[in-house]
Amino acid sequence: MNTHTLFWFSFIAVYLVVFAIDMYVTSHRKGEIAVATALRWTALWISIALLYGLAIYLFYPQNEGSTEKTNVIMAIKYVAGYLTEYSLSVDNLFVFIMIFSLMGVHPDNQPRLLKLGILLSIVLRIIFILVGMGLVQRFAWIIYIFGAILIWTAYKMVFTAEDEHVDPTQNILYKQASRMFPVEPDPHNPHFFTRRDGKLHITTVTLVFLVIGSTDVLFAIDSIPAIIGVIKEGAANVLTLEEENFIAITSNVFAVMGLISLFFGLKGIMGMFRFLKHGVSFILFFIGVKMLLGVVPAVEHFFKAHSWVSLAVIISTLLLSILLSAVIKEGKDEGAAAH
Repeated sequence: MNTHTLFWFSFIAVYLVVFAIDMYVTSHRKGEIAVATALRWTALWISIALLYGLAIYLFYPQNEGSTEKTNVIMAIKYVAGYLTEYSLSVDNLFVFIMIFSLMGVHPDNQPRLLKLGILLSIVLRIIFILVGMGLVQRFAWIIYIFGAILIWTAYKMVFTAEDEHVDPTQNILYKQASRMFPVEPDPHNPHFFTRRDGKLHITTVTLVFLVIGSTDVLFAIDSIPAIIGVIKEGAANVLTLEEENFIAITSNVFAVMGLISLFFGLKGIMGMFRFLKHGVSFILFFIGVKMLLGVVPAVEHFFKAHSWVSLAVIISTLLLSILLSAVIKEGKDEGAAAH
């Protein structure tokens, strides 16, 4: 068994253990998890994900015949991809919180819907990564389309009001399902289907899951160009397609690790991340522009020789967005917006 296969097995083992613990902790609780407790669990999961990146740096073997430090490049791209996708996942959680609030989902039903949404997100991301990386491998020009998609996504993220694209009643799956089946009037029913007066009814849980599922698809479509932009940057002839897929999948899946715990933490401290959306949009814009400018040999050579630059931009942008959220009070921000 070679080292690459061992890394795959270790990744699967670590993720299954973490996911099982996270599900157990959030399922066997009495009432809602305290914010401090949820954040401690979240910090643990983030530490494990970053330690995995350290393991790549320390133990991943050098490609035969390559003059590049494969382990260094893979570790940098893993961390950059992880931070980018984690920030997108946090934004995804904000949307979930808004959906639960707008649709009046009972707190007891939220963890199960969240778990199903995360599992669906993992499956979608893996499928989209494999398809996207394969397409870029065969048709190199597609990377420029992905770059344009990221710039457009960054624009939408900044200039589209949050509640403008979260209204569940306008979701096409929501509309179709509510037309095809009568809806159970009890909003707190924990089941997906129920019978009332001999007729099959769908519940609020079903409608919410459909909305979350379609949201997962949209977020997966947005996140895949981002991870491809990070992985493909200056990696031509350095990393194999297998290694690129490994970094893309592990960083993406680890990015949704522990989101169940983070969900309970974010509900209490959403104000601390008010500017995160702006930070994420800048990161997507930066990656998109870099992908488009890859057509210029000097730019491509610069990012190939300085892989750490992208990681530095991502980390500094996230730190700055959190710092601004802490320094600029919500009232002042809203007052400025009003004027």
